[in-house]
Amino acid sequence: MGISLYSVRLVLNALGDSDYGIFNLIAGVIAMLSFLNVAMTASTQRYLSFHQGTGDFEMQRKVFVNSWILHIGIGVIVVLLLEMLAPFLFNGFLNIPAERVATAKVVYHFMTVSVFFTILTVPFTASLNAHENMLWIAVVNIIESVLKLVIAISLVYFIQTERLSVYGFLTAVLSINIFLLYATYCLKRYKECTVKDYQIEKPLLQELGGFAGWNLFGALCGIGRTQGLAILLNIFFGTVVNAAYGIANQVAGQMNFFSATMLRALNPQIMKSEGMDDRQRMLRLSTMASKFGFFLLAFIAIPCIFEMPAILTLWLKNVPEYSVIFCSLILIGTLTNQLTIGLQSAIQATGKIKAYQSIVGLVLLFNLPLSYFLLRLGFFAYSVLISFCFIELTACIFRMIFLKKMAGLSIKEYFNRVFLKEILPIVSSILVCWIITHTLFFDFRFLVTGIFSTMVFAINVYFFGLCKDEKKIIDTILEKGLIKLKIKNSL
Repeated sequence: MGISLYSVRLVLNALGDSDYGIFNLIAGVIAMLSFLNVAMTASTQRYLSFHQGTGDFEMQRKVFVNSWILHIGIGVIVVLLLEMLAPFLFNGFLNIPAERVATAKVVYHFMTVSVFFTILTVPFTASLNAHENMLWIAVVNIIESVLKLVIAISLVYFIQTERLSVYGFLTAVLSINIFLLYATYCLKRYKECTVKDYQIEKPLLQELGGFAGWNLFGALCGIGRTQGLAILLNIFFGTVVNAAYGIANQVAGQMNFFSATMLRALNPQIMKSEGMDDRQRMLRLSTMASKFGFFLLAFIAIPCIFEMPAILTLWLKNVPEYSVIFCSLILIGTLTNQLTIGLQSAIQATGKIKAYQSIVGLVLLFNLPLSYFLLRLGFFAYSVLISFCFIELTACIFRMIFLKKMAGLSIKEYFNRVFLKEILPIVSSILVCWIITHTLFFDFRFLVTGIFSTMVFAINVYFFGLCKDEKKIIDTILEKGLIKLKIKNSL
């Protein structure tokens, strides 16, 4: 996370506000399709984990092979659609300085290549998740972050001309290498992962395609919302505001790292529980995922929101206009999403996602006409992110309703185990941050804010935020850690 954030600083300073805004607008139209990776990984992983729960190895092999065939097809279709869309985007639709249009087109084509290999990676990352192999995922994530840093340093010190084009090219090369790292490992390690002895199972392919298709629809709605807001901001305010919006998305993505990693670890167990016909365990794990996901993001997001000006100045040095308010609001919206993040996995586990993806996807897309209406009325640029927060809250309500109908979730119990337990830790953290930021004034104050806020937050989470069964889990982990520490010291 630290490497990635520092890389953004280097890239921003190397490209400048305008070119960085262009990259986040043009490349972002495609690069945000990495969310498709998450959606489609969930589809394949659901079936792999489900059949691991049933103990059917042959079905695991069939799922992987047919998923691989499916994603090759999806990759080709997405690339063709993106190339067909290019003339429309660059013939006056996007607000890009005339002298940079040609460069923006080059970046667009490089990012198309990146998207293709990102989609091909899906069956392999799904297999790693299903096997709960977090080690190799962590290794590849670290390699990817280091290579991004190398690219950023190259832009600053070794590349003097056409930095934007070179950045697009190197980003595409990076996505190819990440694909090779995942594919090579899985093909050698897991027996069900094979691309040689394949046989198309039409009914299974249709089932996988239908499930992936609805997940794809939901992901496209999320991407359409995110990139649609970028385009609206571009049309009304230009590329410099796109730089601020791009930074805000970077901050939200990096802050969400802890929560996303925890969910990645819990997802296979949620899917396997449904495969073993243990729905109560599935619901309990998804509820726990929502609470822990929220806490893991909140403990770092709350002090960051209060100290955002100082953090952005230290991080970026040259902070684009609107960055502070954009980053703060997008973190609030992301925190709202975490309130029911585990319920998404539970809905995936049931396999009944058509109605859910249709309705919740359209709710997310409603952010676009609402934002357009606000901007046409003359509201500030950040009004689109205020509406973003309200839309996320609406989506949370729909997730609870859907899971109640699909799997018998008790909304009252969810409210008691999640929402009520989150109030005291959040209020205490906000109060500590407010007192410090309104009474102390010195350089690097954000360190004091962060330390005291996280201490108070952690104490309140342990004593007031956890239920008895969750506290037992934490106590067991701590006891095991202490035992290992004692053994090490004795040796």
